Amino acid sequence: MFILPKKTTIIEVGPRDGLQNEKNIVDTKNKLAFIQALQNAGVQEMELTSFVSPKWVPQMGDAKEIVEQTKKIGRQFVLSPNEKGAERALEAGAKSIAVFVGVSNSFNKQNINRTTDEAMDALQPVIAILKAEGIFVRACISTAFYCPYEGKIEKEDVIELCRRFVSMGVDELSVADTIGMANPVESYELFKLLKVTFPDVLIAAHFHDTRKMAIANIFAALQAGIDRFDSSAGGLGGCPFAKGATGNVATEDVVHMLNTLGIHTGIDVNKICEAVEIIEPHVSRPIETGMYRLYKTKEV
Repeated sequence: MFILPKKTTIIEVGPRDGLQNEKNIVDTKNKLAFIQALQNAGVQEMELTSFVSPKWVPQMGDAKEIVEQTKKIGRQFVLSPNEKGAERALEAGAKSIAVFVGVSNSFNKQNINRTTDEAMDALQPVIAILKAEGIFVRACISTAFYCPYEGKIEKEDVIELCRRFVSMGVDELSVADTIGMANPVESYELFKLLKVTFPDVLIAAHFHDTRKMAIANIFAALQAGIDRFDSSAGGLGGCPFAKGATGNVATEDVVHMLNTLGIHTGIDVNKICEAVEIIEPHVSRPIETGMYRLYKTKEV
């Protein structure tokens, strides 16, 4: 007999993680329409944008406008890689901020040109400032299962990095299968260990669907007691530092599975698909998720 939660929270990451590496520059008005449609679908927690250098990530150059013009519903995250980004986020009125570090040294060097220890040392004063301001801080843990450069990551290394974040006072750990290589047994084992080790911290699972294992991994994480999941409408997203890593698991597919299990999400699958339909003309690759294909043929 499976023991599953009665309700879950979906953290929609499409507007940020889904669009950040998109080849086409998506206009602010189209991003805002996408965000509004996701809110209309019942999304209560969402990654809106990222306060990074427009020089390196031009897609996020309108971060201030996105935060200021989005209707304030639920918890709205913005990503900040450093102190300067955090300052800009606070000036724009952000109340929930995500920071990120990979478990893998090699991945961090490729991504942010720092080792894991160097990245954590740099983040410590930033997190202290944010917590002093009453900000909800989410720590995104990349390469928690496998790294494109180092291979399999040991669970003990993930726990140690999470422990450091928890000691800094973060409110949530979002633990990611960045390159989509995890299997359900690995998912269950790591998330069960995380739940036991950090019983008083919010924990979310973040799966990429590179090998079409994300739904199975989410089901395994559910059995481990996880009730918070990152997903991206339309399966948008990917990782530029992980060759072959395709998009995040699709929100519409995750919500459909949870619905069939009788697990409450508060999100309407059809309306998520309507949001996907809004953004689809503005992205560079076709959207072919399971529930969206059915929606397009009016079979949902």
